[in-house]
Amino acid sequence: MAGFFKNLFNRFSSQPEIDWDDLEASLITGDLGPRLAVEITDTLKNRGGKLKADDVVKEARARVRANLPGASAPLAPQANGMPTVILMVGVNGTGKTTSTAKLAQHLTQQGHTVQLAAADTFRAAAVEQLEAWSQRLNIPLLKGAPNADPAAVCFDAWQKAVREKRDFLICDTAGRLHTKHNLMEELKKIRRVVGRQDETAPHEVLLVVDATTGSNALQQAREFHKAVPLTGLIVTKLDGSGKGGILVPIYRELEVPTRFVGLGETADAFRPFDPDQFVNELL
Repeated sequence: MAGFFKNLFNRFSSQPEIDWDDLEASLITGDLGPRLAVEITDTLKNRGGKLKADDVVKEARARVRANLPGASAPLAPQANGMPTVILMVGVNGTGKTTSTAKLAQHLTQQGHTVQLAAADTFRAAAVEQLEAWSQRLNIPLLKGAPNADPAAVCFDAWQKAVREKRDFLICDTAGRLHTKHNLMEELKKIRRVVGRQDETAPHEVLLVVDATTGSNALQQAREFHKAVPLTGLIVTKLDGSGKGGILVPIYRELEVPTRFVGLGETADAFRPFDPDQFVNELL
């Protein structure tokens, strides 16, 4: 029994009768969101009879799975030979640059070719970090001068990806607070610039969220989704956290599915999101 559900079982197996307020609070603390917490609690209340911890976990597990999408289709190259453009977005400290590198390796392991763009031109450490990853993984990287226009870096990287017939272009944008209007406008500009080269681009906008952030991740998703409509999440720090429930209310409210999960620091500690595995093993 995995993290959150194991904690839930342990908490309520010691109670002679289910404390409904305690249950609702526990579900909210697990980042499932108030609405789902109330729904699970009310369903169990209405059953009547004596309930055990197993009943609580079984109902919570079933309702969480019912509020997640099916497995997403794999990322795929465009049929027209143009690069599939992926924008990586998120706040500082979520593991965005590392996730960019991990996604690049994942795609190369699928037999695809990848071009990286270091569009975080304001934080030298981010460029250096991605450059180290690109060298380690042998994946080409285009970087701009310090304080260069991030949209221009993405444009140059797109041209390079076209010339070299790369299947994917992954742009690592600067980490930014979702409350900073000027930085969100910068993201919109990047989106417009790549859209001028290929009207279908960007094909994916992936928000990287930290599983341990809790309900603040929902607010991040709301604001980023307004600025640059998201196509998916990458959820990091799921390894051993007993967390990650926040991806449920994000999907319920915004219909933004989780596409990948990060399970550690190494390049291989990354995989496509499997909702059944998440419910059975991770949460």
